[in-house]
Amino acid sequence: MYKQIELPYSFDALEPHIDALTMETHYSKHHAAYTKVLNEAAEKAGVLDTPIEALLASLGTIQDEALRQVIRNNGGGFYNHNLYFSIMSPNPAPAPEGVLKAAIERGFGDVDSLKDQLKKAALGRFGSGWAWLNSGKDGSLSVSSSPNQDNPLSEGSESVPILGIDVWEHAYYLKYKNLRADYVDAFFEVLDWNAVAERYAKVAG
Repeated sequence: MYKQIELPYSFDALEPHIDALTMETHYSKHHAAYTKVLNEAAEKAGVLDTPIEALLASLGTIQDEALRQVIRNNGGGFYNHNLYFSIMSPNPAPAPEGVLKAAIERGFGDVDSLKDQLKKAALGRFGSGWAWLNSGKDGSLSVSSSPNQDNPLSEGSESVPILGIDVWEHAYYLKYKNLRADYVDAFFEVLDWNAVAERYAKVAG
């Protein structure tokens, strides 16, 4: 059974950058619904014991087209939000260090340039979706964006997301209204680079 990440902080802990009502609604309503529907669909498809990364990377093996789409949408919503909530913190490491910092400098020049590319990806995503920082198994980094609840795994990429910015309106509209750029800037204020580094280490070894 797939389970939501247990938040290591309270709903109001990311204030004033991410407001408490948005966090509570996002986690308790949206993410909970994705998790519930994923479990129901995965059980029907006989894939409930498949790790979520493997499931999203092998959607084509699900024969029932309707179930495949439900799992793509809700499995993506489950995975994406587990990542998103895990890399934010009320006491974040404000900058990458060590191996991750070196990889960022190789790929983007410096951290500010990476942030600029992530922000551009987030603002350039028409409608709902995500902006990603991805790692290949060789440690190379890339920025991309995906529509809806898709991600690099469900899109067939061999790269794995290690940082995700949710740009569905439910992630920011209560506080920021249509000012998506302000929300992205606020997200960087609570982004825990240590959590991103941990994910990077798991992918790049």
